[in-house]
Amino acid sequence: MTATVAPRASSAEKDRLRRDFVRLCEIESPSGREREIVDVLLDELRAAGLDPQEDASAAETGANAGNVMARIDGPVGARTIMLCAHVDTVPLAGPIEVEERDGVLTNRHEAILGADNKAAVAAILGVARRHAAEPPPVGLDLVFTTSEEPGLRGAKALDLGQLRSEFGFVFDHASPIGDLIVAAPTYYRIEGHFRGKAAHAGIRPEDGRNAIVAAAAALASIRLGRLDEGTTANVGRIDGGTAANVVAERCRVELEARSLDHERAGEVVAEIVDALTASASDTECDVELEVQEQFRAYRLPRSAPVVQAAVAALAGVGIEASCIATGGGSDAHAFQARGLPCLNVANGTERNHQPDECVTVYALETMLDATLGIVAHSA
Repeated sequence: MTATVAPRASSAEKDRLRRDFVRLCEIESPSGREREIVDVLLDELRAAGLDPQEDASAAETGANAGNVMARIDGPVGARTIMLCAHVDTVPLAGPIEVEERDGVLTNRHEAILGADNKAAVAAILGVARRHAAEPPPVGLDLVFTTSEEPGLRGAKALDLGQLRSEFGFVFDHASPIGDLIVAAPTYYRIEGHFRGKAAHAGIRPEDGRNAIVAAAAALASIRLGRLDEGTTANVGRIDGGTAANVVAERCRVELEARSLDHERAGEVVAEIVDALTASASDTECDVELEVQEQFRAYRLPRSAPVVQAAVAALAGVGIEASCIATGGGSDAHAFQARGLPCLNVANGTERNHQPDECVTVYALETMLDATLGIVAHSA
């Protein structure tokens, strides 16, 4: 890595960054409906002189648009790195109209802002414009994924054979700039479908077998919450029954288990499966189980080149890096699982997925400077 100090963003670049961010946030792009924002990205990248491509992943993800990729070549013999952000958001509870108050950008309405992950999209666009005009010291694969929120679908469907990257960066953690996510969990989704026997609750209750009771007994026996420092379990949804005067024939529960230790996650899943199965047997109900590994735990050493580049870039903007673990998932999981070392870099956004989501202008501008620094220090 070079010790050269990366140039900071100019005032004009920072002004453009803010305008891009506002425009991107005000484009509605809940998962599966990314067509408009993908078209905007394609236009902006072409206007910068690049040749962006949209892949065919929509057929696999179910979205109405594909992932977007653009390449900027580096010097002959230089490595290539990936910069990645996702363009979708969680479902919208209202319109998005960005306003700034005392240096903080929020939504004027009671709904998400979309800074997750459009703060990163805007920053990568800024990097694209800079290095389309000024060749970078490394090659750049710029990747914008769809359908990250419902399970990293766009990243999982991306053909890594189209990339040249030696390692990559995603910018998708809602914590202060300086946090580098070097460990992330395995995540399992568990769904249980209980089936009992319907009966009239007031006339022949003894003829029925209550699926809700079976599910409730199972959940009461399962350890939930934080199980140890790196492991959690949760029940997030339960529904069933048809009416108060009917013994419930069906009930469905959705749970999850996460752990920074892959084997530990499997142990928790086994405990949950055993509890669901035992409860069904005890209540003379049937249960069908679905267990899906959504993504697998990974850990990056601080000595890894991808981490060292980010540490140096942050130092260049006066921020000391903090290498941390998270309980959340990101596109980095999908890339790591297929052999592309990838670091999730905190982007300074706050309260993601909430109606009071926000990001400061300082965080936006610092993220652009840090991303320019990552490019410089990856050489």
